[in-house]
Amino acid sequence: MRKKLLLLMSGLMVIVLTACGTKSQGDVVKDLKNKLDDLTSYKADAKMTLKMGSDTQVYNVEIWHKDPLFYRVNLKNAAKDQSQMILRNDEGVFVLTPALKKSFKFQSDWPQNSSQAYLYESLIKDIVADKDAKFSSTKDYYVFETKTRYQNNSMLPYQEIKLNKRDLSPAVVKVMDTDHNALVTVEFTKVDFNAKFNKDDFDMQKNMTRAELGMPAMAKGGDQAFTVKYPTYELKGTKMISDKEMKIEDGTRAVLTYDGKKSYTLIEEKTAAKTASIVPTNVEGDLVNLGPTIAAVTDHSITWSQNGVDYMIASKNLTRDEMIRVAQSVQGEAVK
Repeated sequence: MRKKLLLLMSGLMVIVLTACGTKSQGDVVKDLKNKLDDLTSYKADAKMTLKMGSDTQVYNVEIWHKDPLFYRVNLKNAAKDQSQMILRNDEGVFVLTPALKKSFKFQSDWPQNSSQAYLYESLIKDIVADKDAKFSSTKDYYVFETKTRYQNNSMLPYQEIKLNKRDLSPAVVKVMDTDHNALVTVEFTKVDFNAKFNKDDFDMQKNMTRAELGMPAMAKGGDQAFTVKYPTYELKGTKMISDKEMKIEDGTRAVLTYDGKKSYTLIEEKTAAKTASIVPTNVEGDLVNLGPTIAAVTDHSITWSQNGVDYMIASKNLTRDEMIRVAQSVQGEAVK
C-alpha cells in the first residue's frame, strides 16, 4: 500500500512539474496579449545606447504611459545635459526641445504607426504581429526575435526582445541591422505597472516649463560653438559641390549642396536662444525617430533639431528612406 502511494505521489509530482515547466511560445504570446488588455498605465526608466559608425551615444530614457493614448517620453543625453521630450495628449503629438525653447506639434498617430523600442505595448504588438518570430527561454527571461515595423527605415529590420519571466516586463531590447548587429540597445532598469499620475503630467506647457527649469545654466545659455556636421552616409554618384557658412541676424547658418544621381541640400542653423513661444510650431510630415533625436519627414524634406542646432535636408529625388539615412549619419562624426 505504501509503495502504491509513493508511486501515485511521484506521478502527481511529475504532472505538477510538467505543468510548471517552461511555457511555449504560444503560451507566452497569449499571456502578453492578456497583459496588454489589462494594461492601464506604467512608468519605466531605461538606458538607450546608440551606435552610429564609430560614435556611441548613451541616453537616459524616462517613459510614462496612461491608457489609452497619453504618453511622455523624455530622452536625455547622459553626457551633454541635453534633452528632448515626446508628448501625446488629447491635443495631439508634441516634441519639446528645451535647449532651443521650442515646441513642435505633429499631425501624427504616433506611436501606433511604427515600432518603438522603449514602449512596452509596442514591443508586445511587434511580437504578436510577427508570426515567424523566433522564441527561446533562459532561466530568467523569455527571448523573442522579431521583425520591426519601422515604416521608413530598412536599416533596422530586426529586434531581440528579452522579457523578465516573473512579470513579463521588458528587460533588454536590441534593434539590429541586416547583419544582426545591434545598433540600438535599450536596457530597462525599472518598470512600474501600477503608476499613478497627476492631472497635468501630460500637459504640454507644464512639461515645457519644467524641462526648462531643470536644465543646467550652460544648456540654457546655448552658447556652445557652432560646428558644421557632414553626413557620412554616401549615396553612389553623389558628391558635395558647395560648402558655405555665413552669419545671419541672430546666429550662424551653413549650407551644404550635394549633386549627382541623388542631389540634396543640407542646411544647418544655430540661432540665439529666444523666449519660449506659448504656441507650438505646427510641423508637416511624419514623426520619425533618428535615434538621438526626433525628426519630421515628408516626401521631399526632413527636419530636426539637435544640440541647439536646427537641421533640414531638402531634395526632389531622394526617397524618404534615403533622407533618413543621410540625416542619421549627420549625427555621427563631422567629416567631409
